[in-house]
Amino acid sequence: MIAKLIGLVDAIGDDWAIIDVGGVGYLVFCSSRTLLNLPQVGSSVSLAVETHVREDHIHLYGFGSEGERDSFQLVTKVQGVGTKVALAILSVLSPEQMAQAVAAQDKSAFTRASGVGPKLGARIVTELKDKVGLIAAPPIFPKGSNVSKGEGTGTAPSLIEDAVSALVNLGFGRGDAFGAVSRAAHNDSSGQSLDDLIRDGLKDLSGDG
Repeated sequence: MIAKLIGLVDAIGDDWAIIDVGGVGYLVFCSSRTLLNLPQVGSSVSLAVETHVREDHIHLYGFGSEGERDSFQLVTKVQGVGTKVALAILSVLSPEQMAQAVAAQDKSAFTRASGVGPKLGARIVTELKDKVGLIAAPPIFPKGSNVSKGEGTGTAPSLIEDAVSALVNLGFGRGDAFGAVSRAAHNDSSGQSLDDLIRDGLKDLSGDG
């Protein structure tokens, strides 16, 4: 299986690029985000690759980062999300934004992608809720906490979600609440309880942080 390509950009299309590796051109399908960040034709590039082998074809999917590839692998496990839809999602959401949308249970973020309706968006955030820690993204929990060390990864999204839900019940918008809780968790180096997250989130939203 091909997991990485290092070569020269030979051509760029609407949803694909050709990478010349030692005189052999590899056709790789990419998200718009990856394509926009490719260097100009003739320049060297390194892409993380996911190889799909089927009876009638072998397709390569190229990514500008391992985090993007990990997100692609994860979201394609959701029923109804094929490779084309997955690339569409990664064209509108970075791995970090995807992780935040899942943690916030924000299905509307996914419906921005072509081919994702409300029902599929809801299925994505529901099925990935307990797997959000597997998406390569900057930690929203402080360094030194058990969560940032990989312990209790199933608890991380639920702790954020509980704090966000508490703020939503107080009348704040879900997006604002999630942003405040994320900032509160990230800015504290000693680790926080649910009560701490809610209190500091309230300070952030009121402008007292």
